[in-house]
Amino acid sequence: MENINPQHTESGEAPKPIEKDYESHKEDPGPAKPAVTEKDENGAGQALKWVLPIAVIIGLIIWFIMRK
Repeated sequence: MENINPQHTESGEAPKPIEKDYESHKEDPGPAKPAVTEKDENGAGQALKWVLPIAVIIGLIIWFIMRK
């Protein structure tokens, strides 16, 4: 943990506003509008909601069988 890159530490200041004029802020641009406003309709959360409980149940069944 000694080699922390200072670029990735929290500064406590407000986040940058949505970028509207990229050419004038090329050196340090803010986030693009789609990155902030895009909806996550088909994200991994929908699949994980079903996969994780099933994996835990299968893991418990295997653990109970192997324990004996």
